[in-house]
This record gives sequence, C-alpha cells and structure tokens, in this order.
Amino acid sequence: MSGTRLARPRSLLFAPGNRADLIAKLPRAQPDAVVIDLEDAVPGTPEAKAAARPVARDAARNLIAAAPHLPVFLRVNAPHSPYFADDLNVLTPELAGVIIPKLESAADVRLVVNALATHGLNLPILAGLETGAGVWNAHEILREDAVRWAYFGAEDYTTDLGGRRTPGGLEVLYARSQVALAAQIDGQLLILAADAPLIGLTSDCAPELFTPLNVPAQLDPETLTLTVQPGAAFYGDRQSGEPAIPAQPAGGAVLHSSVAVQT
Repeated sequence: MSGTRLARPRSLLFAPGNRADLIAKLPRAQPDAVVIDLEDAVPGTPEAKAAARPVARDAARNLIAAAPHLPVFLRVNAPHSPYFADDLNVLTPELAGVIIPKLESAADVRLVVNALATHGLNLPILAGLETGAGVWNAHEILREDAVRWAYFGAEDYTTDLGGRRTPGGLEVLYARSQVALAAQIDGQLLILAADAPLIGLTSDCAPELFTPLNVPAQLDPETLTLTVQPGAAFYGDRQSGEPAIPAQPAGGAVLHSSVAVQT
C-alpha cells in the first residue's frame, strides 16, 4: 500500500510494537490506517526495544497480508536516539509510511531519508514535531519532499521546555498554532495530538473548544463517547483527546482521541 493513497486519514489506531495480539485486532475497529509503535508504547530500554522489533516486523507483515487495503504505518524511535538505526531493519516497502518522532530540522529529515535509502526504502514520512526546536523549525521540516503528514506532540513539547501541562492548555497554544500554520502553508495534513489522557478529557475535549472550530461535537462524560459531525476528521489511538477540524484541501487538523468516536 503506497503512502500516497492515504491523503487524508480520519483515524489512525495505534498498537504497541511488542503486542502481536493487539496488532492483529486493529482492523476490527475499521480505522483509516493503523500504526505499530516502537517508540512510546515500548519501554525505553535496549532489551525491550530489541525484543519488540521482530514482533513488530512479523506482525506488520501478517497484518498487511490479512488486510491488504488497510494502510499500515510503523513509528520508529527518534533519529538521534540509540534505537533508531536498528528500528530501520523492521521497515519494509509495503508499509504506507514511517512515523518519525521528534524531528527538529530539515537536516533531520534528510538524515532519515538517507538512512532509509541505505535500506532500499523510499517511504513517505509522518513527521512528529514534539520539541521546541521542532516547532521553531516547523516550516523547513514540513516543506521537505519526503514529509507527507505531520503531528504536534503537546506533552513531549511541554516536557522539552521544562514546563507542565495545565487544564487550559495555553502553554501549547502558540506551538500548536505555529505547527498548524506551517502545515497549511506547506500543504501537509496536520494531526494535532495531545498525549495526556487527563488533560485530553478535561480540556481538549471540552465541548466549548469545538465551537470556534466549527465542528459540532458532544462529549458524554459517562460513556466518554465523543460525537462529531459526519465527515469530520479525527485521529484515534484511544489514549488521549484533542479537538479537530475537518480536513482542508491544503491541510487540516485531525482528532487524536482517547474516547470512542461516533460520526
């Protein structure tokens, strides 16, 4: 499945790269695409990362064979982490793309492209902008040809700056706007992602936040079911919540959701 066929995904469903049982069940939710995660979903030790790689590789192959029309992404560890080089051995041309977290410059993107080329790969990149440098350099990162999609990671960004998340979320408003503007200018689909479940459910999913974005939505506090306008885009790994806007021709935002989403 070529990444070019996934222009505007409404939903991406994540599973830990070390859980073949969960990965096999991903198609049941009928997401637009799925992500096998070797980064945050796998403990950050050399032993855990090494054990997860063959599981992720085999599970990806099995999933692609079982559901050939379902785009499968794999999220590797950050380019400057000690795990990145070995993670590349898991990637195959059949993937819809590769998710690269914590990109901080156009040079980082080119480093990734060159590393992929040494493995005979030319996968489109879903870029993670999750640090101060990544947000500051969003425009140069997103105008790289290899980058097809992007997401903003509020939790990692706040941690990188030595701050803390607050219920109002104002500490990430500038950064989120900066990335959104860069995505719009550079014609990329933006996936806005909040990583903290409590922040997501108490503020990012607050109904009043949807009104300025013109997305009619209701959050049921008992069932944690979020109902949005049919056709509105959303991003879901079932771990945290974020408001969304419908995808636009040259960009757009997508919901990263910890709640059940009904359209």
